[in-house]
Amino acid sequence: MTTQPPLAPRIRFLALCVFHHQGKILVNVFEDPASGQTLCRPLGGGIEFGELGRDAIAREVHEELGQPISDVRLLGTLESLFTYAGKPGHEIVQVYDARFDDASLYQQDWLDGHESDGSPFRARWCDNADFSRIGPLVPQGLQALLRDLALIG
Repeated sequence: MTTQPPLAPRIRFLALCVFHHQGKILVNVFEDPASGQTLCRPLGGGIEFGELGRDAIAREVHEELGQPISDVRLLGTLESLFTYAGKPGHEIVQVYDARFDDASLYQQDWLDGHESDGSPFRARWCDNADFSRIGPLVPQGLQALLRDLALIG
């Protein structure tokens, strides 16, 4: 019987998309299972080997929401050190903006989606005040980046 050593911590490379519209951005609101803290994070996910960040955004949005997007543009890159579910994490995050091809999505209060494991989620349009009321926008530094770019108040 062979035992595998525990996986060494690694840096994850992510692409997230804010989809800004009239001072709001689209976020998934979820809870840290260890701390119980509510967090808000834009849609997106891991960048696969050989995949460009902009392509990862299009793939992730199609997988999660079944929606095509266009006008993908890089806003900035963040480095995030955090604890989630009681475990330390380290991510390099490319932050993008894009446009849904279906303009009616901007008029909806929320969009229903599915995570890669099939679990459902509801993405909501939130503004700066919502992050004070609901929970912080993650990754750390994203709110300041979006304020500096005048995408949220």
